[in-house]
Amino acid sequence: MKKTMLFALAAFAPLALASAVSAAPDSAPADAPIATADEPTLASAVVVQAKIAYRNRSESTAPVLDYGLDYFQRFEPLTVGDALKRVPSVSFLSDVLESDGVRLRGLDPAYTQILINGEKVPGSGSSSGAFGAGADQAFFVDRIPAELIDHIEIVRSNSANRSGDAVAGALNIVLRDALALDGGYVRVGALRFDDKRVREVIGAVWGGQVGPGRLLIGANVQGRRNPKEKLSLRYDEPGASLNNNEVQTDVRNGTDSSFNIAYDVPVGPGQLSVNGFYVHTDRYQNEDSIEYRNGVETAANLLTINDNNVDIQQDSYALNGKYKFPMAGGETSIKLGYAAFQNDEYEFEYETEYLRDSTPFPDGDRFTGDRAKTRITDDEVSAKLEHKRELAAGTDLEFGVQYEGKRRDSRVSEVPRNRYNLPAATPPAYKPFDITSKARLEQTRIDPYVMLSGRSNGLKWEAGLRYETTDVTVQDFVINEKTDKDYSVLLPSASIRYNLTGVDQIYASMARTVRRAGFEYLSPVTLEEELGDNDFRGDPTLEPEKAWGVDVGYERRMGRDGVFGVNLFYRDIKDLIEIYNTGAPGSANDPPDDVTWLYSARNTGDGKVYGIEFDLSTPLSFIGLDNTGVFLNYSYLDSEVKDEFGKRRFNSQAESVFNVGFIQDIPAFGAAFGMTYRKQGEAYSRVVGEEVTTTYGADLEAFIEKRIGKTMVVRLTGSNLLDADKKETFNKFTTIADQRGRSFDEYELEREKAGPVVQLTARMAF
Repeated sequence: MKKTMLFALAAFAPLALASAVSAAPDSAPADAPIATADEPTLASAVVVQAKIAYRNRSESTAPVLDYGLDYFQRFEPLTVGDALKRVPSVSFLSDVLESDGVRLRGLDPAYTQILINGEKVPGSGSSSGAFGAGADQAFFVDRIPAELIDHIEIVRSNSANRSGDAVAGALNIVLRDALALDGGYVRVGALRFDDKRVREVIGAVWGGQVGPGRLLIGANVQGRRNPKEKLSLRYDEPGASLNNNEVQTDVRNGTDSSFNIAYDVPVGPGQLSVNGFYVHTDRYQNEDSIEYRNGVETAANLLTINDNNVDIQQDSYALNGKYKFPMAGGETSIKLGYAAFQNDEYEFEYETEYLRDSTPFPDGDRFTGDRAKTRITDDEVSAKLEHKRELAAGTDLEFGVQYEGKRRDSRVSEVPRNRYNLPAATPPAYKPFDITSKARLEQTRIDPYVMLSGRSNGLKWEAGLRYETTDVTVQDFVINEKTDKDYSVLLPSASIRYNLTGVDQIYASMARTVRRAGFEYLSPVTLEEELGDNDFRGDPTLEPEKAWGVDVGYERRMGRDGVFGVNLFYRDIKDLIEIYNTGAPGSANDPPDDVTWLYSARNTGDGKVYGIEFDLSTPLSFIGLDNTGVFLNYSYLDSEVKDEFGKRRFNSQAESVFNVGFIQDIPAFGAAFGMTYRKQGEAYSRVVGEEVTTTYGADLEAFIEKRIGKTMVVRLTGSNLLDADKKETFNKFTTIADQRGRSFDEYELEREKAGPVVQLTARMAF
């Protein structure tokens, strides 16, 4: 760690010295002023879109896809996750109507770097899925209301001036800044769900001159609801008769409240920008299920009644400052940031088991009650010092150092299981909560970098080196175990882009990236029934994954607004981190009826990921339809990794992602309408003891809008119009030998379905 600190100080020294010289009263003449931003957009232009929006054309050397809010807005997405359903290579492995963990190129969310305004943010995994209490290398984008964003960038290949933990790529969610808007607007609306419940949507944004600078403020409150129905069918093996079925309702109800603020002001020779946001999630998940013997849904065949509820309270907030000023013949920027995340959950599960013997209810039956509280707090402090200057005509040098200090505390408190046989004259009382898991992760990163870039005769290029150092401490306070791990990795990167003609471009990028093990994989705490009924315990000695990646593509401009692109990508990944079955029994192991295991994580060797991505976004002007816009993208995704049973794809990687849609503007009536269609390919996962195949039905969304004057628009949107469903097939085995020999412990088919959601929204500028 001492070497790391010395290396970082050495990187800081030239900038600090240059800063001191620049600030001296008798220094050289002032450098050129900082370039001014574009003029802010009028609020009325944001509310009433004058024309169809298409994918923005990014001029970056590295391959980047840029989508403005106006690309998504007419379909009224509630969250950033909803918006991302229309862009290339983004898949989800979520419940129906959910879009939380982004799986760029189909890979686990931990392979995708999520940035807000170019900065990393702390986050948590899903409260209802694996690692709901601990995932920290994946930020769930359904926590960010879409109303906050200005545009979204998909960064396909990394550059030296960005954090290297982006094996699959990066998603940069750029919020509106103080220079983005002039004026304000309000948004009010209502959503009607398939269970006939109605939730509210209300928000407002304003931007304008305040004092010497410009201010932007916004607030948004939106009701969230997701009513679903599930059905599970269980057999001894494929083709056998039905053993039992489980009928389940799953309703997730909540409210997201957000606030954002930004202020941009000239200070001395430079520009100071300060921005912050706050998002609060109040969510209640209610799952009720009934299980029947032989699939016969009568009282005489009732097996279990289960009530599983989770109360979730989440707070995410961040504050960032940036000062950019001319110095030493170039431009220097100093950035400071603080971000925090807190997640509090209270979960209870009550289950009554029937038909445990031949005696009629209630004699011999059993009640089981579990209660648990989880608290996660995440804090991150970041700092950056960067300098960019021209070395020669057409050649720029950029260098700097970035610091990140992170601390995550995780605590799980549980009530000892309350289990008793029925009837009970006086059911035993629940015992007090005990802390069953308490752990802390502290991570310090100091990452210096240097990058050269240039442009000449239609050619743009960049090449750089980034040296990332990581110091991790994991402490388990329950068993008083502490583990320290330091490592560093050198990350080269290079990109070129060349104009073949005035409308045709080719590009190529190469970058080395890294995936750090998340807290849930590193923590040596045993989490009971974390993976279904199975336990999980992390390994603090895990090595990070390292990957070499290549992206090669072609892009063609079509008329004034259109663009077509094709991209091929390849990733060669070393030291893969994957979940595996240790072979030890889990805490809920009760053979022969219930066989559970203790899972962990390990470095399992190497793998490769590859595919091809097409995207088209263009008006149909070439056939005389100037007011018709079409959008189409298709991604073929594949991979290869070896496990105990041979070759397979990366777990849960979708085979493909397909999106197509259109928007038809009708200027004479001040109206427009459009539709999008989405289909995600099959995903397969295999670990010791279980194999899962997941498929999704198609998703259809539509909108119709009427513009009223120049300041108001009313829009009706519908999503999930095809009643999309999610189907999962579970092959379960007791031993590795059984799995190889296809001797099943259980074969299960599960289906989840949700109905349409209709939203009526009005926006008015002022």
